[in-house]
Formats: sequence, C-alpha cells, structure tokens
Amino acid sequence: MKNLFSFVSPLLVVFLLAGCGASDSASGSGSGTEGDTLQVTTTIAQIADAAVQIGGDHVEVESLMGPGIDPHLYEATQSDIKKLQDADVIFYNGLHLEGQMLEVFENMQKETPTVAIGDAVDSSLLLSDAEDASLSDPHIWFDIAIWKDAIGNITDTFIKEDPNNKADYEANEAAYFEKLDELESYAEKQMTSIPEEQRVLVTAHDAFSYFGEAYDMEVMGLQGLSTDSEFGLADIQRLVDTLTERKVGAVFVESSVSEKSINAVIDGAKEAGHDVKIGGELYSDAMGEEGTEEGTYVGMYRHNVDTIVEALK
Repeated sequence: MKNLFSFVSPLLVVFLLAGCGASDSASGSGSGTEGDTLQVTTTIAQIADAAVQIGGDHVEVESLMGPGIDPHLYEATQSDIKKLQDADVIFYNGLHLEGQMLEVFENMQKETPTVAIGDAVDSSLLLSDAEDASLSDPHIWFDIAIWKDAIGNITDTFIKEDPNNKADYEANEAAYFEKLDELESYAEKQMTSIPEEQRVLVTAHDAFSYFGEAYDMEVMGLQGLSTDSEFGLADIQRLVDTLTERKVGAVFVESSVSEKSINAVIDGAKEAGHDVKIGGELYSDAMGEEGTEEGTYVGMYRHNVDTIVEALK
C-alpha cells in the first residue's frame, strides 16, 4: 500500500486544487509586469528545458518529472500540488502523454494558463497509434521540426503573459531554434552512416516512431505508445523473428522503462540461434540528470543518435 502522506490520487489532487486554487492562484496568472519573474511549472523535462532556453532570466522553471520518470504512468503527488498552485504558467505535452493527470490540468485551467503544447501541432504532422487510430503518438520531441512547432507555443504564452519582454522571448527562441537546426543536421549526417538494412531500432516501447520517420529507420517497440499497454509472447516472437531475419545485432533499453521486457526479446533471439546485445541506454520519455549534457534536450538527442549509430553501424 502506498504511503498516504507521500502519494495523492489524481481525483484527490483535483479536489484539493479546486478548494485552494481560488485563494492561492489569484496572483499566479498574468504577473508579467516589468521586473517580475514568471513562475513556470512543466511536466516533462523536455518542455522545461525549452522554457528555460526561451524564457531566459525572465522565468523560473520547475519540472514535475525528473530522470527515469515515466510520464505515461505518472500520478500527481502532494508536492506537485504546491508547484502547480504557485505557477504563473503550466506547460504539459498533451496528446494523452500525461494520461493520469488530465483532470488535474482541466481543473488548473480555471485559475492558471495551462497549455498543452502538443495539442497545437498541425494534426497532419502527427503519427497515429497503430492500435487506436483515434489517438496520436505523443512523443513529438523526437522530430525536431515538429518539436519546434510545439515549443513555439511556449514563446507565444510567455509573450501573452509578459508582453513587456516580447523582444527577449523572440530573440531567445531564434537562438534556440538555430541550435536545434544544427542538431537536426548533425543527426541526419550520423544516421545516414548506418547501412539501410541495419536501420532497425528495437526498444521496450514504441516511443521512437517520429525519430524513425525523420531518419528513414524502421522502429519496433515491444509495447505500444504507452508503457501501460501489455505485451505477450506473440509480441516477443514478432521482434525475435525480425531480429533474426534481418540479422540485427542490437536492441536498446530505455532510461524510464524496466529492462525486463527487452531482456525477454534478447533471450528469445538467443534460443533462435541469433545473438543480440544491448546497444545502450536511450532516453525516451525522460531526459538525463540535471547538470549533465543528457539533462538537456540537445544533449539527450545527441546521446541517442550517437548510441544508435555506434551500435548499428
């Protein structure tokens, strides 16, 4: 049983926010007068990093989900309540990534600007869930061009809440987007060095489809878009057959997902007479430790590219 004092269910969080929001949030929205600092709370660290880059000295940013945290399964805790209440702006990915927190966000929207940055992306650019065409793949940060569209909503929100610093936000966005363009060029060059027949990326769950589309790579996950989805022997056998037939020598673990599932694939391939190694750890739904290269979006992305290329080239 979870400790009642360290864990609060989403429904209880909604109740508490509804009770406290009216008094605490009155000063939380639209505080962008000159000299003020916007208090920003995000869900995943990818969004937090973009908010820091774009907001600069005009914002203070805190992420709810740190390294190794799975946003598909994340449920709000007591400590999250104050962070959300104290925020002037809340950013989350949307597209059902933070599926356990949707009611919390709906409640917060009544008091505080609460923005799902992924929901504003052109639907024609989104990939569909293979198991449910009505749902979109939420892992949009793995296509740099789409991610730029999404985080443009951060800039727009900052300008709306703090119009006095519009020029700074726009300049910061331009500088950050230049870094992202350089990252995209680097990734394209590195990924094309992998022989076409070896461009098969096998991971624990299907988080890399946008990455695969961007760099002409076949992506296969044991689980679906969410780590909450189940897998069975047929799913393991499907991957084993692909690895064996294509003579793919490496699969990858993820920093926010247990290795147990991918080890079942490795064992299955071995029984089929094909040795497969773990090619390294990739960052999928979470980034690295704060203060490290992998703790930034650019560093995380480069790490993934370099790890995949080294293992498959």
